[in-house]
This record gives sequence, C-alpha cells and structure tokens, in this order.
Amino acid sequence: MAYCYHIEANRCKGCGLCVMVCPKKVLELSDQVNTMGYFPAYQARPEDCILCAICCTMCPDVAIRITETTDDAPCPPR
Repeated sequence: MAYCYHIEANRCKGCGLCVMVCPKKVLELSDQVNTMGYFPAYQARPEDCILCAICCTMCPDVAIRITETTDDAPCPPR
C-alpha cells in the first residue's frame, strides 16, 4: 500500500504545532496567507516525511491527514 499526505491549507490556522513536533523537520509555515488570513503549514521537504502521523495527532484544526491508497492510484494534487 501507498500513502498520501495532505494539508488542507484553508483549514490551517498556522499555529505551528505540527512544525514543532515533526521529527524530520519536514513542515514549515508558508509565507503566503490562506483564505482565512493565516500562514498555513506545508511540506517543505516531503521526501523526508516518514508518515509518522504525529502532525495529524497534534493538529487542533484536523487540517492534516494521511490516507492509504492503492499502489496504482496517484495522490490527489496538492
């Protein structure tokens, strides 16, 4: 199985909790605002992500998710 990582940028309020807890320092806060006026988190180094889901657990806005997909189904565009 493969996994898709997704941050719903317009749901993120840019609190930075996910950035602080990421063991591989994959996440950063964007320099562009979302529709709510916040600077959302994004994967600055997606190739370093180990899919530990600590960011998903810490996100108070439930803006981050990791979903399982079949090997032949690509992840939806970000």
